[in-house]
Amino acid sequence: MAEEGAIISTMRVAEDLLDYLPENPLQEPLKNAWLYMNENYSKFIIATIGSYIIHELAYFLICLPGFICQFIPAMQKYKIQPNKPETAANQWKCLKLIIFSHVCIDFPFIGGAYFYIEYFGISMTWDDMPAWYQMLPRMYACLIIEDTWHYFVHRALHDRRVYKYIHKIHHSFQAPFGMTAEYAHPAETMILGMGFMWAILLTCSHISVLWMWLIFRLVETIEVHSGYDVPYLNPLHLLPFYAGPRFHDFHHMNFNGNYSSTFTWWDKLFGTDRQWNDFNKTKATKEWEVIDPLKEKSQ
Repeated sequence: MAEEGAIISTMRVAEDLLDYLPENPLQEPLKNAWLYMNENYSKFIIATIGSYIIHELAYFLICLPGFICQFIPAMQKYKIQPNKPETAANQWKCLKLIIFSHVCIDFPFIGGAYFYIEYFGISMTWDDMPAWYQMLPRMYACLIIEDTWHYFVHRALHDRRVYKYIHKIHHSFQAPFGMTAEYAHPAETMILGMGFMWAILLTCSHISVLWMWLIFRLVETIEVHSGYDVPYLNPLHLLPFYAGPRFHDFHHMNFNGNYSSTFTWWDKLFGTDRQWNDFNKTKATKEWEVIDPLKEKSQ
């Protein structure tokens, strides 16, 4: 009883401290826009078209800084594989598949959000929207859930019996850039995308949580595929065990190991970061032997 009383007291103190924080200047415009959305559009339109628009805007806007970096000489010192610059041909090749995937795969997939919202009674009202300090722990939980799914499924996709049929497409770019984050076989998009959905199923109570998680996930996956490691740019680097762009860039360069999407603990636990650790010890990129996964038995 004493412990419960202490916990309740601590929560009350925290709530009192939050009252002293300055008001968010964007809260009132956001509230007005949210109320307008609910008054003028149906739940179906908000859940389907609204979610799709957010995905498209977030995806290409988050890709934009990395795209611009290739034209800025001062940013080249942050490029992870400086001997493999982006080319217009590769970017056009990537963009064509991305557009196809977004229209033919992602749109129907995201459209399914309406049935999820209806079935589970997910709220869209302003009054039910969680506060930012309630959102952040949910985002962290989502990252952990998705990362767990991604590690085991991604590692399975590297099995040489299936690699050439599905995951090989994503590895078309040995030196990735932001847009390649969603450059994948349709089956891979659906299979790995289930990690996103498991996270939503276990944490979502409001459509704003779904949209926030969508943005968080895009920020994370586009950054680790960006090909650049710019210090202090992404606040996700503050998270313990966050992998970051160098960790995943090595996966593309080496084909094997470093299977996690966000954190490093699964690779550490199962030893699939061994080659990454060896690479960091040698620091000899030019002498590093890259093994073709179709010739090498999958780890």
